[in-house]
Amino acid sequence: MNILVINSGSSSIKYQLINSKTQAALIKGQVERANSPSAFDEAFTTILSQAQEYQVDAIGHRVVHGGDSFHDATLITNKVVQEIETWVPMAPLHNPNALGGIAAAQKALPDLPQIAVFDTAFHNSLPRRASTYALDTELAAKHKIRRYGFHGTSHHYVALKAAEYLGRPLNELRIVSLHLGNGASACAIENGHSTETSMGMTPLEGLVMGTRAGDIDAGVLIKLLHEEVDNVEELDELLNKRSGLKGLSGIGNDLREIEEQAAQGSDSARLAIAVFAHRAKKYIGAYAAAMGGLDAVILTGGIGENSASMRQRILQRLDFLGLSLDDDLNNDIILNADNPVASLSRPHSRVAALAIKTNEELMIAQQTAELVAQQNKTMHPGTIPIAISGRHIHLDKETFAKLFGEDAEPTPFKDLSQPGQYACEERVNLIGPRNRIDRVRLLGPLRQKNQVEVSRTDEFNLGVDAPVRDSGRVQDSAPITVEGPKGTVHLKEGLICARRHIHMHTDDAERFGVKTGDEVEIAITGGDRDLIFCDVTVRVSPKYKLEMHIDTDEANAAELSGVTEGDVIYTGVDFAQAQIRARKTA
Repeated sequence: MNILVINSGSSSIKYQLINSKTQAALIKGQVERANSPSAFDEAFTTILSQAQEYQVDAIGHRVVHGGDSFHDATLITNKVVQEIETWVPMAPLHNPNALGGIAAAQKALPDLPQIAVFDTAFHNSLPRRASTYALDTELAAKHKIRRYGFHGTSHHYVALKAAEYLGRPLNELRIVSLHLGNGASACAIENGHSTETSMGMTPLEGLVMGTRAGDIDAGVLIKLLHEEVDNVEELDELLNKRSGLKGLSGIGNDLREIEEQAAQGSDSARLAIAVFAHRAKKYIGAYAAAMGGLDAVILTGGIGENSASMRQRILQRLDFLGLSLDDDLNNDIILNADNPVASLSRPHSRVAALAIKTNEELMIAQQTAELVAQQNKTMHPGTIPIAISGRHIHLDKETFAKLFGEDAEPTPFKDLSQPGQYACEERVNLIGPRNRIDRVRLLGPLRQKNQVEVSRTDEFNLGVDAPVRDSGRVQDSAPITVEGPKGTVHLKEGLICARRHIHMHTDDAERFGVKTGDEVEIAITGGDRDLIFCDVTVRVSPKYKLEMHIDTDEANAAELSGVTEGDVIYTGVDFAQAQIRARKTA
């Protein structure tokens, strides 16, 4: 498809016509002073005159703020437009112009599908502990105060490019992505999902930026309101337009000019550079700790892609994390369309350091083309059974022997739906720092690795912080003590909250148009309460039987009847009513 990508900024429209298959930009340009309905109409006249020799199949619009309303690229309808309007107060400079661009595009090309791609959508996977401010909860809910995050399209794109470059599935990587430009943000990407990000309710929080302050003590704002500025409008201008690199250096927001002045001895320029780098480095360490480890650090955006000296300042002295910077590689790289990814780390470095040329327009084009293709696809009606399981444990041979005796063997209790899997008579006790959970059932057969699967409620009860993981991925997961009739074993890792997923036979995957690693949204309609589960991972094998797996917490949220601890229950879900939108993370 040829996708017209529209990026309506605060006073201009950037545009590209991109072929989603070849990834080539057929046309590109920018229209200035587009901030009124008539100006938008004139802009589209200009754009279409350039695109007239090409077929345009769909239009993808960048929308800065979608809040918690939109989790993915979304087909634009009147209802979607109304929902975008509700988030205008959170992005007063950007959302109105995005809506203006949408209106002008609908007027100029009314028969084409229009897709909204949101800067915030990638961050909808933030866990509550990362998205919640420590404010009165009723007050926060009333004003929709929470951390939403931005630059999501860029962070998602460079993470995919990093996984491709490293030859590893994205859902096995822990990445810190630094988008460094006039706007700057950090993102912790764990197993393909944003789990922390530096920007918050607005793009003002986090890293030092060109003209924005980033993180600042709220007490400073109170002091400024009392003693310096006359009103909140002046404070807004100070924090958004006269702070950051510009405020620190006294020179401006262009890092190139600041670096030139620093080289000539300007102390304020040197301070601006030092504060910028310090803040970015601090976020790398914090996010590595939050994820329990690190596989790669990405630098992107205008500064991340082009400033070797800033990259060096940020990435030096991170050997304790396993990242060893190669100064020669860092100084020599030149990123372009033919060479969009470059390694900055030494061959022995356990953690990869990468500079990646971001391409948000291409990401918007690909998501638009994908959604249009899915909209045009006729889904086959059908049902999928749901397996609701309580907490359980998988053991390797050595651990089983320590818990149940050297001569013991697992005793089958009943077969499970997946071929060759069975529940065992044997049970163990889980002992955590805060509490214990007794009589947790063993599932067979024995495995190569120990794995304990619990719900979020169990995790809190035990007093541990278990990561959400795909089954089988236990490296750097949570520790737990397991007690059996013949002994006790302390597992240094193995405790997880299992990511919800669907087992599919290859025939089912072909029928539903998905493959291993795709993530889909599933509408649960078989219980007492309709509910949509996002980020459901698809697993495909000729050995699998069609079945969705969720834990008891998730089943209770959907009010699926008959859920009892440890039971496995089956109910029907109408797949015809589910939106199967594969967000590629493998």
